[in-house]
Amino acid sequence: MDVLRWDDEPIERLSDGIGRRMLNGEALTLAQITLAAGAVVPEHEHANEQIATVLSGRLRFTVGGEEREVGPGESVLIAGGVPHRVEVLENAVVLDVFAPRREDWIRGDDAYLRG
Repeated sequence: MDVLRWDDEPIERLSDGIGRRMLNGEALTLAQITLAAGAVVPEHEHANEQIATVLSGRLRFTVGGEEREVGPGESVLIAGGVPHRVEVLENAVVLDVFAPRREDWIRGDDAYLRG
């Protein structure tokens, strides 16, 4: 049995307002994203299905043209191939699950997130 610890994973600074830790299995990626108020994850899309769960803070998601504010204890399901963006309304921590796993993140091929 593998036991993975978030504290063993470095926080990767993607921009001034976005940091990321991730754990990868064979078929999925689990990511802990820290977001500063005012940061924006620009519109992008990927083949991976995603569930984003807000642990703290407030975010405005725009998914497939539909906009919604989301807070602690709420999750957003994003189908693969659907354009989406996020505006950070309050400092936030989000737990993201992706299937299949984010090979582009593992390779570092995620320029849309980088400052």
